[in-house]
Amino acid sequence: MNYLAHLFLARPTADSCFGNLLGDFRRGVDLNSYSDAVRAGVANHIFVDKFTDSHSIVRHARGEVSAGRRRFAGIMLDVLFDHFLIKHWSLYSEESFTVFSQRAYDCLGRRVSIMPENMQAMVGSMLTHRWLDTYSHLQGVERALERTASRIRFKHNFHGSIEDVQQNYALFEQTFLTFFPQLLAAVRQHGVED
Repeated sequence: MNYLAHLFLARPTADSCFGNLLGDFRRGVDLNSYSDAVRAGVANHIFVDKFTDSHSIVRHARGEVSAGRRRFAGIMLDVLFDHFLIKHWSLYSEESFTVFSQRAYDCLGRRVSIMPENMQAMVGSMLTHRWLDTYSHLQGVERALERTASRIRFKHNFHGSIEDVQQNYALFEQTFLTFFPQLLAAVRQHGVED
């Protein structure tokens, strides 16, 4: 799951939103220096990632990505799932996406000062450029994938991965629609933020 899904699966508090994104930036961070709510958010992030990565339908979808890009199929699907979450928002939330995303931006903005430095830079850019909103269209998905490809420090074929997205769009969308309700149920049952 990517940033939007992690925020959607967080509690609507600044500490939970921070913790649910901190999961991707926790290497070398003393989590004990943060509140219980932040640590619970990190635990939720880890649970979501493990559930997603091990789910059979997600593994099958990753296998549909072209061989040259399959190594990065998980990243591709994470970003694309944010797109599908927005596209099908009304299936999962009674709150409008606009209201949700503004609250998420506000929550993160209140915790920027205590974030690890590399996370501060990413969240600062997210807030300035309203990344969550850009996932609503494929051009935004493409920009996110290209941004990720440009950060990879070794030779790879990840650039142009929007081609795989477009070729498998219907399959990936059905994967999301089947998988996401199961993820929601698992997060509720697991309850790491209770």
